[in-house]
Amino acid sequence: MAATIESLLEEISHVEDPVEELQSLKTALLSIPLSAVRDSVSGQRLDVIFSLLNSNEREQVELCVDILERILMALSPLHLAQNYRAELQGGLTHPEEIVKILALTQIGRMVEHTEAATEILNNQDVLRGVIQCIREEKIAVAKQAIQSLSKLSHSKPGLDKLFHSDLLKVIKDVMATSDIIRYRIYELVVEISSVSPISFGYCANSSFISQLLGELTGDDVLIRATAIEMVTTLAHSLHGRQYLAQQGIMDKISNMIRGAETDPFSSFYLPGLVKFFGNLAIMDSPQQVCETYPVFQNKVFEMAMDPDPVMIGVALDTLGLLGTTVEGKQVLQKTGEKFKAVLLRMSQLASSGDTDLRVRSLEAISQLLTLQPEQQTEDLLALTESWFRLLSNQPIDMIHNISTQPFPELHCGALRIFTAIATQPWGQKLMISSPGFMEFILDRSAGQTKEAKDAKFELVGSLVSSSTAAAILGSQHYIRLKTYLKEGPYYVSAVAAVGTEGAE
Repeated sequence: MAATIESLLEEISHVEDPVEELQSLKTALLSIPLSAVRDSVSGQRLDVIFSLLNSNEREQVELCVDILERILMALSPLHLAQNYRAELQGGLTHPEEIVKILALTQIGRMVEHTEAATEILNNQDVLRGVIQCIREEKIAVAKQAIQSLSKLSHSKPGLDKLFHSDLLKVIKDVMATSDIIRYRIYELVVEISSVSPISFGYCANSSFISQLLGELTGDDVLIRATAIEMVTTLAHSLHGRQYLAQQGIMDKISNMIRGAETDPFSSFYLPGLVKFFGNLAIMDSPQQVCETYPVFQNKVFEMAMDPDPVMIGVALDTLGLLGTTVEGKQVLQKTGEKFKAVLLRMSQLASSGDTDLRVRSLEAISQLLTLQPEQQTEDLLALTESWFRLLSNQPIDMIHNISTQPFPELHCGALRIFTAIATQPWGQKLMISSPGFMEFILDRSAGQTKEAKDAKFELVGSLVSSSTAAAILGSQHYIRLKTYLKEGPYYVSAVAAVGTEGAE
């Protein structure tokens, strides 16, 4: 095969219209493992393929990209840096998006490799070209450029090159192109900042972080909305949160929520402000965040009652997020009647209305009701049971009715609520006392999609794994559940299979 690839490369360089030969080379390369590709092209120059990229024939360019993608992946990053740096640099300014992405992907491999990165850092024209790609019209090119540059933040030499050389000016010049490009640079900065406190320090010292924080209170509400998303990502790391706290950003965002009541355009950025605190609560402490910034919790409850579907959706997601932790459940329980009203609203939304909000309501309810085995204290079991009973006079029937509707996402959402209560003794008692409920669980004909079968299987698994299930459900039901679990999610009984065949 090596001889074949060698002869095909030779052949391509002597024909005028090489499409057929390129197709043969591509087929040959795909038919052998990467290790064999490496052996067959070592010592070969790929100049002919790179030169054929300079064509207006799209098919030819696409074939060359496929071939180079396969060959370059087989070669070491150091080999690429030493032999094809100029060609890849040229690819950054090629008119075709696929060529740019090929070049950026390979440069990304090089900057991750210590020795290859040194080659690139000693010749920063390549990095300058990568930075320029962030202003490309095609978002896929810009994303790949951001990804390749963010890999430099894993080493001090890489950070020094980006922030302590004339490349910093290149970044700032690109940033000045437009609002859209400015946010792409912020995306790069936020990615780099998240790597470590050291990389965060480089971004902060270069004034990018303070510039981003300044956007939070800008006049343009759309820019403000994008800024809050970036700042939320910044808060995912501990060092990011500490910096934001030092800069008083939590207080600033709390005041923005308060001020949103009198701003007619607040609907653009308010969901982002609430999401910021929702994420913060989960990463730090729900109790601390809700007590320090009561405006956040009040706003979530208010949004849950709002007629605007966007506001309701964000409130549901946030309540579900808070409900994933024991501390979050306790914080919500402490609000008494306020949360009861919200829970009733969630129940109404789950039963009727827009499908998206129904699905999100079901998801939030299942998160609120879930307790891990080690969390099942008497108090917490009483709490989840009281919440479940608030949903309806007959909550099991209500959720069961939702599960029988012809929408897979509603069916699965309802099953997830049953899965949440399946490990809790009170949930098992309600299930066994509901006529026909165990038959519904064991019926494989309900819900025919893969997702529905997986969701049912998870519910059965939760029941079987519970230490109280055998005693509460009775040995007969328990044995049938264990058999279901053993047979797997997609089991079809032989009788049913024969019947189906006959019907066909």
